[in-house]
Amino acid sequence: MDFDVVIIGARCAGAAAALLLARRGLRVFAIDRGRYAGDTVSTHALMRAGVLQLSRWGVLEAIKAAGTPVIRTTSFHYGDETIAVQIKPQRDIEGLYAPRRTVIDRVLVDAARSAGATILFETQLIDLIRTDQGRVCGVRIKDGHDRESQVTAELVIGADGVHSTVARLVDAKRYRTGSHATGVVFSYWSGPTFDGYHWYYNPGVSAGAIPTNDGLTCIFASVPQQRFHSAMRHGTEAAYRQVLGECATDLAAVVDESERVEKFRGFAGEVGFFRQSFGPGWALVGDAGYFKDPLTAHGITDALIDAELLAQAAADGTEAAFAEYQRARDTFAGVHFDVTDAVASFEWDLLELKQLHRALSEEMKKESIGVANFAMPA
Repeated sequence: MDFDVVIIGARCAGAAAALLLARRGLRVFAIDRGRYAGDTVSTHALMRAGVLQLSRWGVLEAIKAAGTPVIRTTSFHYGDETIAVQIKPQRDIEGLYAPRRTVIDRVLVDAARSAGATILFETQLIDLIRTDQGRVCGVRIKDGHDRESQVTAELVIGADGVHSTVARLVDAKRYRTGSHATGVVFSYWSGPTFDGYHWYYNPGVSAGAIPTNDGLTCIFASVPQQRFHSAMRHGTEAAYRQVLGECATDLAAVVDESERVEKFRGFAGEVGFFRQSFGPGWALVGDAGYFKDPLTAHGITDALIDAELLAQAAADGTEAAFAEYQRARDTFAGVHFDVTDAVASFEWDLLELKQLHRALSEEMKKESIGVANFAMPA
């Protein structure tokens, strides 16, 4: 099989890249080792820039049609103080959204397929194919029945997450790293009704409530990575409830009165990084190329921005365009990365944390302006 682009990974970053590249007329082939519309660990929360992109791509209506509630406020709880921020409507966008990954990933995959992309699930990368000169020119893959095949392409994109196989195979180096990581435990609860995003903070602990699909609320508890590992020895639920009790007694009370409808899930934490994200015949997108701590809930928005920047570079196809992709991504992400790392340190008092959040707010405003100026494909 021969394509213009092969994408390894078909979740937010990979499916969005497949959609945008297929709409530009490229022959796109994508694989994912997981199941179609399968779930994964996620913060769910979309920020303004990500919602703008989904609207512009014509897929936001499908997100809404899946019953994803509109978010019209974001409330920050600093100890006993609450600061509520109204999410102002913009053009035809009512507010923000926090779709389950079973929703947003499926919507993006379906849109990519409608645009002409070929996407296979339960299929994994075995190795990269290279020319005699060392340029990546395709992949060897294996399906769920252990049948191997190879696909050639002008460009192979790794959208396969923090521990990217593509990044390992091309020896993509990290050139910038953070210093801190947080661990998080979360589950989904039926019963509580929240009017928007709610973020809770007290020294050494954090928690949040994120309304999502099916009338459920994702409620998480987060601590520094070192404490996460020690706390888990006492049991996941016990650690979860202890952190909620320390961070937000009202949120802990909501959990006590609600029904947990799914198992607890955890993420032990990963220090953020930037990787070299392009080379001869290859590129990285999403968490494969750039990752920051999930405590600021910006991962899906990052993935969508990266995908659009990379699609612009891939349509051009020159080394200069890929270099500009990495430069632009780092410009969008740089300050946000540093501030997130500071938040993830938990080395703040509540006054300092408010200042960090104000800095994040300013960066997200700049980000939304930048995304609004992205050129639409012809």
